[in-house]
Amino acid sequence: MNSIKTLTTHSPEETIQLASELSKKLNAGDFVALIGELGAGKTVFVKGLAKGLGLENYKYVNSPAFVLMREYHGKKNLYHFDVYRLEEKDFCDTLDYETYFYGDGITVVEWADKIEDLLPDEYLEITIKHTDVTDREVGFTAKGERFKKLIADNL
Repeated sequence: MNSIKTLTTHSPEETIQLASELSKKLNAGDFVALIGELGAGKTVFVKGLAKGLGLENYKYVNSPAFVLMREYHGKKNLYHFDVYRLEEKDFCDTLDYETYFYGDGITVVEWADKIEDLLPDEYLEITIKHTDVTDREVGFTAKGERFKKLIADNL
């Protein structure tokens, strides 16, 4: 059974802060699947992860929609994918994704639901939804025991 917890943020800054706090609890090798419609705040959430991992220029983190993946170096490496423009087969053919999905950094994939069959057995799924102009509902679902504990203990 999956653990689910939902929090609400009221501004991009609150979304960044939530993600920043979460990043401090993530380990090298962890995988985060981001799901949400266009403009929901997925990339803003990644900015927060980058901030928490010590990236000085976290505000300049942007969606890798046209380059597929960006790699950032901080306290832990951050591998940021955006698969919006790809189908699963195209993603597999484009790069050696397993190097990152099972690597030594924290991997985050925007639009992860498009490549669901390729996701690791254990990961943290985060769904972001608009609830108002600046309000976002951020839902956390654990896929695996480690993330059940993380959600229960830290969010």
